[in-house]
Amino acid sequence: MPTIAIVGAGPQLGRAIARTFGTHGYDVALIARNRVKLEKLAGELTAEGITAVAFPADVLDREALTRALQDASARFGGIDVLEYSPVGGFDSTVLTTPSATEPSHVQHEMEFQLYGAITATRAVLPAMREAGAGTLLFTTGAGSIDPVPQVGNVNAAAAALRNWVVNLHKELEGTGVQAAHVGIDVSIGMSVIPGFPTAQAEEISPVYWELHTTRRDQAELVFSR
Repeated sequence: MPTIAIVGAGPQLGRAIARTFGTHGYDVALIARNRVKLEKLAGELTAEGITAVAFPADVLDREALTRALQDASARFGGIDVLEYSPVGGFDSTVLTTPSATEPSHVQHEMEFQLYGAITATRAVLPAMREAGAGTLLFTTGAGSIDPVPQVGNVNAAAAALRNWVVNLHKELEGTGVQAAHVGIDVSIGMSVIPGFPTAQAEEISPVYWELHTTRRDQAELVFSR
């Protein structure tokens, strides 16, 4: 069976992506830092007939993240799709405007977004290159494309991740391995900003399947209302 590893798996987008791929016959490796919540999610998916296993790891711990992906690969016989969308940002750092931003204000988000993504990629890409097949998908908010001053430090790190992913897509052209960025220009579930558009995670998750299957030539898709 093919396998998708979801880094940052949670009860909204991560679960929706797991269901989208799981209903197409994929096994699911779930990676996030909270073991209890992760095992609960694995149990819910298993009850739906999807083979899902929890591999707890914090993306800020590069050794643990690498080990979790190696364990998932050993458990399932390889990883065919990597999806990276750890939950954080607004809840885990002080938000600053561009002019008020100091290097320290960006550093945590760089560790969380860009450096975690690089670590995860280095754990799975060599095998994909050898096989001549695989998909690497990375998620940010649309602030990586059209930044908002109130979250200047978070947007800066997200933009760095987006730049790296689009460049990775160019590097991997012709190898059989697809790398792509997903920009989400909505609030998932409920909006915390009055008037900002919302969407359910189940409406967004098909974008990842499309990038894996029918849109492998695209470096980026933006989901918006």
